[in-house]
Amino acid sequence: MASGGGKTEKYELDVPPLQELCDVLHNGLKNNFADAQVRVVECPDLSQAPFHFPANGLCGSPRIMDVGGVPYLIPLVQLDKVYNMNTVAKEVELPGAFILGAGAASSRTLGMNAEVVWLLLNTGCDINELLMPLVVTEIEGRSALNGSYFSYINPADGTCLQEKYSDRFDDCDFGLLANLYACEGKAGQVLEVKASRRTGEDSFVTCLRKTLEKFYSDKCLGLGGTFIMQNGEAKIHIMPQEFSTCPLSSDEEVNKWLKHYTVRAPLICQSVLVSRDPGLDLRLEHTHCFSHHGEGGHYYIDTTPDVVVYLGYFLPAEFIYRIDRPSNTHRIGRD
Repeated sequence: MASGGGKTEKYELDVPPLQELCDVLHNGLKNNFADAQVRVVECPDLSQAPFHFPANGLCGSPRIMDVGGVPYLIPLVQLDKVYNMNTVAKEVELPGAFILGAGAASSRTLGMNAEVVWLLLNTGCDINELLMPLVVTEIEGRSALNGSYFSYINPADGTCLQEKYSDRFDDCDFGLLANLYACEGKAGQVLEVKASRRTGEDSFVTCLRKTLEKFYSDKCLGLGGTFIMQNGEAKIHIMPQEFSTCPLSSDEEVNKWLKHYTVRAPLICQSVLVSRDPGLDLRLEHTHCFSHHGEGGHYYIDTTPDVVVYLGYFLPAEFIYRIDRPSNTHRIGRD
């Protein structure tokens, strides 16, 4: 599974009817946004603009994965924690899956610390904390198709740089941690979520998660999917190219180590969230973003609430797989 070993735990999630979720999420979003609409629609073709994903849709055996974890990065990095997207797809009983999410690129491949946005249809990408995976994984008779992005810091001037993973690398590895959504990449019915003009303190993703947590307090739900921040600006971070040689022992120390940026719309985001932790030491939400204008990283929240506009497509997951859970854990650095 990983070069560092580790077992896989499987947990069945609650899956309410989509129309019920529409009503619940709409009521929650109204408390945080001036305008909100949630409805059941046919998933748009995600292989087309503006997404350009390597798969058509978000449907077919939806499941989420929490791989590794922040304790493999903080207080000190454990570089032996290297994973592979194709192997993960088989581990979650869905070889050939389309995988998207947020994670970290393997420093073994990049030779540096990087954030990755995953877009895999059982494809691979190397992620560290700023990997944007978008992969269609391999299956007999078909190679992996990797549409992932990764972001890193320009050593010359400290600016944010973003590249297509496949332009530089041909593997499917990632490192340390990842929160992923996997499916068969098919068309089908999904939740379309629209929200604009933020009036509350919570981010778009946090609002969705807290709404589910409050309404389904005795259940555990998971959502995965993609959303576009169509207007406005957002706060993101990118990890430094060099891992910290001094132990990071608090959120304050982690935030000082990370490099923060303000980036502009349109941003295409991949998000995975769970309403609560059923005892698996989960990261409750994790979102990475990329853009076609060269900016991307770990999404926190929009910084222009009066003009922000979101459009998202999500689906509840049937299972969560906890892969290589850290034996020594903590709560630092999970924002």
